[in-house]
Amino acid sequence: MTHTLASFSPQDALVAIMVTVSISDETIRTSELVAIERQVNHLPIFADYDMDSVREVAATVYRLMEDEDGLDTLFAMVRDALPEPLWETAYAVACDIAAADGAVRQAELRLLEEIRHELQIDRLHAAAIEWGARVRHLTLDAVQDA
Repeated sequence: MTHTLASFSPQDALVAIMVTVSISDETIRTSELVAIERQVNHLPIFADYDMDSVREVAATVYRLMEDEDGLDTLFAMVRDALPEPLWETAYAVACDIAAADGAVRQAELRLLEEIRHELQIDRLHAAAIEWGARVRHLTLDAVQDA
């Protein structure tokens, strides 16, 4: 089944944001895939979500990113499917995926900025969400090296 604008569920939209962050630097890291799976398995918003849908949503994201206007289309799909009170949730899961491998790269930073803009995330709220993601994904090695 191919997801269309009308068929993206709110959970699909969250998964699409996470997958988009994962592929933004053109390298899908195992830690990012594990983080997506962890989010889907543990966040209450995904309680009734079929994990098999992740693969379908990922395929939709890959197809969209091949198009020149694919990112704009993706954001339109996300805004259409996701109730506004969940826009900050989308930003939070995006930040978690970006931080999952311990380093947020330039492409991921640019995409996070675009997500903030497209989903109208208040700058102060964004800073709090980003801080939370950073501290959740710290490792002992990173702390000891600092």
